Amino acid sequence: MTGTKIACMGLLALLSAATAASAQQDLFRSDEKLDVQALTCGQLANTYQQDADALTMWYSGWYNGLAKAHLFNLNQAKQLEHELIMYCKANQEKKIIDGIAVVFKDERAQRGIRLAD
Repeated sequence: MTGTKIACMGLLALLSAATAASAQQDLFRSDEKLDVQALTCGQLANTYQQDADALTMWYSGWYNGLAKAHLFNLNQAKQLEHELIMYCKANQEKKIIDGIAVVFKDERAQRGIRLAD
């Protein structure tokens, strides 16, 4: 391979990395409030990791508060966040809260937890 071809391949790699990085959305602009019920999976899947972590932690607290659950398992939370992000990458037009319902339903089923009708 010639030096020119190697240089071109390197430039293409840098450009694609820059494009991927610029495609990420910054969801937390200063003083902007987010409507967490309106956020889409595409927004979660395409934001920075620290923003995704903050959002999923907020959702976790919200849902645990609604359930009056007072326990927290960090490893389980990370696993559920991963599953939510994977769902969101595949269903970017859906709302995050819909993705959470899917992930929680699957989690409850795996644990044998049934909700009252």
